[in-house]
Amino acid sequence: MQTGYDAPSVSLTSFRFIPGDSIVPKFEIGLRIINPNRDPLEINGLFYHITLEDNKVISGVANDLPTIAGYGDEDVLLEAMVDVVGGAKLLQSIIGRQEGSIHYGFNAKLDLGPLKPPLRISERGAFSLNNL
Repeated sequence: MQTGYDAPSVSLTSFRFIPGDSIVPKFEIGLRIINPNRDPLEINGLFYHITLEDNKVISGVANDLPTIAGYGDEDVLLEAMVDVVGGAKLLQSIIGRQEGSIHYGFNAKLDLGPLKPPLRISERGAFSLNNL
């Protein structure tokens, strides 16, 4: 690891349902990545999974990620579909609800290369059922 290296900051900026023709729900996940270092930050890959109402319903990977300039930041959008089994469990848990919110958990691991440790993030929150 280089001397004076500060870990990048990653935060979840959006998590929204994307309307579509498919019966399987699709979501857009927004991340904000901040590079607090002088050198550009190359991200080799990203693995993530999402839980909705404590059901693991989305898992994915990405390897086409931008290089973040030194002292720069970048917004990254991921699109993910709910897997069929997880989606069925999710539907069971929300059928009949007319109000309220869905609780989610987002966990990710960013591969920053062989000389830097992976960056792990975890966020929790909720979104309104009125948005569906």
